[in-house]
Formats: sequence, structure tokens, C-alpha cells
Amino acid sequence: MFDLPVVEKSERKAASDFRNGLLDIGFEMAQFSVYMRFCSSTGQVETLANRVEASLPEGGKVSVLQFTDKQYERIISFNGKSKLSKNKSPDQYDLF
Repeated sequence: MFDLPVVEKSERKAASDFRNGLLDIGFEMAQFSVYMRFCSSTGQVETLANRVEASLPEGGKVSVLQFTDKQYERIISFNGKSKLSKNKSPDQYDLF
């Protein structure tokens, strides 16, 4: 999740480049300024965090949160007064 300055034109471009960079490395937008990606290991998390760090724009705040599949499944979401269906763990692929 991030909160980036977007007052100046150059700041908006930097924020847009940052968001597009997240999409390029496989993140998907959960909400504005909140992007998520499934990772199968802590090593993969560290690799992605390093890639995010390398693309940080000037100013603003960026946080990388980690939680398990079970914690993800227990998220309770609402759309207005309606409760949304539970999140499903991302599909994993086994390679032989």
C-alpha cells in the first residue's frame, strides 16, 4: 500500500510509473493505492520487496504487508451494506 504525492505533474507521472511498475511485476490492484500479489515463499517476498524498493518515487510512503493464505481467506469485506463472498486462496501450481 502506498500514499504518494500527486500535486505536481512530475509527481503524478512518478506515481503512475510506480503503479505501472507494480503491474509489470505481477501485482494486481485491490483498491486505489493498494496492490497485492500472491507469493509462495519468503524468498519471493524479499525479491519483490527489493524490486519495489528499486522503483520507489521521491516522497510519499510505501508499505509492504505480508499475511498467510489463511489470514487472507478470513478477510471480511463489504460493498455498501452487502457482505461480499469470502476470498479464495490463489491457485498454486506444482511443478514436477
